[in-house]
Amino acid sequence: MARPKPLSGFPEFLPAGRIVEQRVLDILRETFELHGFASIETRAVETMETLTRKGEITKEVYVVRRLHADEAQPEKDDLGLHFDLTVPFARYVLENAGHLAFPFRRYQVQKVWRGERPQEGRYREFLQADIDIVGQDSLPEHFDVEAPLVMLAALERMHVELGLPQALMHVNNRKLAEGFYRGLGITDTLEVLQRVDKYDKIGAEAVAALLTEELGLSAEVAAKCVALAGICTPDDSFVEQVRALGVQHEMLDEGLAALQAVINEANRRVPGRMVADMKIARGLDYYTGTVYETELVGHEKLGSISSGGRYDSLASDGKTTFPGVGISLGVTRLLGPMITKGQITATRSVPSAVLVAVDAEETRDVAQEVAAALRARRIPCEVAPKADKFGKQIRYADRRGIPFVWFGGLQGQAKDIRSGEQVEADASSWMPPAEDLRPGVSIAG
Repeated sequence: MARPKPLSGFPEFLPAGRIVEQRVLDILRETFELHGFASIETRAVETMETLTRKGEITKEVYVVRRLHADEAQPEKDDLGLHFDLTVPFARYVLENAGHLAFPFRRYQVQKVWRGERPQEGRYREFLQADIDIVGQDSLPEHFDVEAPLVMLAALERMHVELGLPQALMHVNNRKLAEGFYRGLGITDTLEVLQRVDKYDKIGAEAVAALLTEELGLSAEVAAKCVALAGICTPDDSFVEQVRALGVQHEMLDEGLAALQAVINEANRRVPGRMVADMKIARGLDYYTGTVYETELVGHEKLGSISSGGRYDSLASDGKTTFPGVGISLGVTRLLGPMITKGQITATRSVPSAVLVAVDAEETRDVAQEVAAALRARRIPCEVAPKADKFGKQIRYADRRGIPFVWFGGLQGQAKDIRSGEQVEADASSWMPPAEDLRPGVSIAG
């Protein structure tokens, strides 16, 4: 069989990259659970009706069909792979509302699939981590601050513990933008939002051209929309700048007040990690309030690695509405480019801290006994695959990045093969240095 070619858009990390990914997942899980979020997992497929009822994403959905489906007896439901975790979560809430306590706090880490053109930071299959807080009929606005602060806490841990770049979150409010547009006499505000959402990619002049040429807005109105999108401040001074544009609307007032509260609270809690940015729009139409997008400082070309917002009507059974606020992190989007370029890796590609040497095949059970004693004390280890000369076993450990080799029985010797130091050791008490117990994460440069 010929060597298979990689499938574009479906990344697979080598063991060292996977170790980095798992460290990030550990940080996410620990941070989310510290804030009271419970873990759930939803199925990979949803009905096409569910997947396409909100937002224009039909071209990105992978449809799922059986290879030998009977055309004469079509499937009861057309199915597709979920393209995010928010839509399946809304369905999950509706199905299980009677068993959930509200406000319901959940986190979810799963693969998602999107049929888009692969490029750096964008994939067809990728890992996503979401948190959401959902209420029944109502949800206080203070959760609009809590959700992003939880994600920022996780990203800050990645910066401090793993050396990843710092994160900066850009925040806006859909009511602010929609109220501004309505104050200008625009009725189809979603169409404007979807074009303003391209501001960072194509620039102010190109956005203005889209607004005039595609939506038929006057040059004056388009200029006001672009002027709003250009406002970005690290504090609540954005309020005065928006007011200076001379637009009046009740919804605009609501949005300004809500965004001001979020920015002021964030500046008290995590100064320097959040800015008010009027060009943040979020193209999906289920967002109704605060919206978030997050970039890595120094890696802005990568785009947003974490985004989300408030949605007041994503989930409803016709009688009860379940409003919520959520934010997701594209784990593969965050790590994929850095791992592929070798900018971040693990200090070794195996979890083993110790290789237990084998004197002879006849005494392999002694080595296995040592390994069992070390594992009982949570020391990752493995037994040498062959009873080679000790020099070969040491070289085997070196090739795998294993820092220590154990010689003898339970009362034996532990050798640090990097320094050459070898000490008497008891398998019931010896410990490797803390930094060697698990693979670390290394940042290039």
